[in-house]
Amino acid sequence: TIGKMFGIISVSLGLILSATQCFYGVDTSERGIVQTFGKFSKVADPGLNCLAWPFQTLAKVSTKVLILDCMTNTKTEDNVSVQIRTVVQFAVDPTKVEDFFFKVTNVNRQLEAHVDSIVRSEIPKYNLDAAFKVKDNLAASIKEELSKQMAPYGLVIISCLMADLTPDASVLAAMNAINAARRERDVNFEKAEAEKLLTVTQARAAAEAQHIAGEGMAKQRRAVAAGFCESVQELSSRLGLDHREAVHATLVAQYLDVLREFAVHGRASVMVPHGPGALSSIETQVRDGFVQANALSAPPPPPPLRSGGQYEQP
Repeated sequence: TIGKMFGIISVSLGLILSATQCFYGVDTSERGIVQTFGKFSKVADPGLNCLAWPFQTLAKVSTKVLILDCMTNTKTEDNVSVQIRTVVQFAVDPTKVEDFFFKVTNVNRQLEAHVDSIVRSEIPKYNLDAAFKVKDNLAASIKEELSKQMAPYGLVIISCLMADLTPDASVLAAMNAINAARRERDVNFEKAEAEKLLTVTQARAAAEAQHIAGEGMAKQRRAVAAGFCESVQELSSRLGLDHREAVHATLVAQYLDVLREFAVHGRASVMVPHGPGALSSIETQVRDGFVQANALSAPPPPPPLRSGGQYEQP
């Protein structure tokens, strides 16, 4: 009786174990590879799957998007050593799970080898400056070439990004120095242009100010001359003086006005010899000045005649 009970329990446990091994669940982001005695039978879709255990086995393959970060050392056309960081996004093609499972081992290492090969064949076509400018184009070329090479193995290359391009430290320092020198030159040029513009503007302003000042001075002198002429004419008409005497009187009056201005403002010291006969002395000096001026402006007298009616030679 005990033996029969033990046998029933053993059979029940075996059936339960067989049932648990015969049914498998496959996730939505996975595909299953069913093998019968090691030979490929089918691809199990997501959901519940039944296997003829222990004759069949199930291996799961993820179809999620994966990322590979690859570092490549190479040289540009102008012989500059650079380190390039390439980021590749890839996934297993759900329709080619069989190819991926049976043909690929260590997928990351294989992708790195292909990326290194493509980068080292593309970068030497450009110099350093051009490589920085065409990073996006290079990434597109890498993606296209990598897709062709990995398609037979059931891999889909979703995107390829050239995330970083780092030159050698000495080259990077030289590039920074060149950029700093160029910017300093631009700053000096702009500063010189600003100083030039300021100088030109100041010169134009000074010229305009001098022009306006000259016009004002000319108007002032015309006004003074007109006033002086009017004063002389008034003295001549009212006092019966001739023009020369009227000019003498006007100049003496202006001289006294100047002395009065010095006395009123008191901002300067002027030594003027003055005595009881100062007024007549001033008038005499003014009159003598006019006489000397007229004498200098008058034509020279003709030479004396000889007895024969001819002029003597000097």
